[in-house]
Amino acid sequence: MADLSVEIAGLRLRNPVMLASGILGETGSSLVRVAEAGAGAVVTKSIGAEPREGYPNPTVVELEAGIINAVGLANPGIAAYVDELKVAAQAEVPVIGSVFGKSEGEMSEIASLMEEAGASAIELNLSCPHARNVGAELGKDPEIVGSVVSAVKKSVHIPVFAKITPNVTDIVDAALAVANSRGDGIVAINTVKAMAICPETGRPVLSNRIGGLSGPAIKPIGVRCVYELYESVDVPIIGVGGILTGKDALEYLMAGAKAVQIGSAAYYRGIEVFGRVVEEIGEFLDEYGYESVGDVVGIAHDEN
Repeated sequence: MADLSVEIAGLRLRNPVMLASGILGETGSSLVRVAEAGAGAVVTKSIGAEPREGYPNPTVVELEAGIINAVGLANPGIAAYVDELKVAAQAEVPVIGSVFGKSEGEMSEIASLMEEAGASAIELNLSCPHARNVGAELGKDPEIVGSVVSAVKKSVHIPVFAKITPNVTDIVDAALAVANSRGDGIVAINTVKAMAICPETGRPVLSNRIGGLSGPAIKPIGVRCVYELYESVDVPIIGVGGILTGKDALEYLMAGAKAVQIGSAAYYRGIEVFGRVVEEIGEFLDEYGYESVGDVVGIAHDEN
């Protein structure tokens, strides 16, 4: 059977399938459940400096092509969440702490507390498309991206990944900023800015009006972004966006991702999706004669 283990910036994963931030990462026990379901690593919900209620309902709408959400980064704040991280340590897989904030100093402080509580790595949310003064509002400026990555790198001793936004003219600009600031990896992509309108009422469905689209519709966008990043920067890439099956994951790996994250698929296929996608990747590698998952990373760039 093919070797499914991967290594990213010193983190050893038993397989390349990770939980994406924002799904099932509210508590330490839910992160443990995802690991038990087969994930090779888990990413927490994005955590800020203070408790945040998020937007009023409705915050989620399902469409034929995917799901639009505008939750508003609801979270209990880092002081309360450190207890969840201590529970998550029982997962026996790397736990990556997702961080958002209004400034490089705020994000550095949260990242440091995440490390103290046991996080194996930090994922900087520079890409949430529907929150004000954080997320993509910072991540759309490559200079700010570089400044945040550099500051957080100085505040922790664990790998720092930056989750960058596709809602820009050229996603490579932010990736170059991450690489030039000694970031340890890039996570691409976050949701794509979108909205839905109810014809009967003539009003936007979400209370925040604008949200982020996830699910099957954005997979081709994510694969394209990873493909472009692989040709432009020499740092590990973690692909995310619309992965429901093992073959979806393989598209990202062949585009150049070393690992993938799954979010919306937990809604479509249940928490068992993590183990199933791992099995599907393994079955494909065996069928086509690959000895390890690393053998397919970036092969879509080969000329022959």
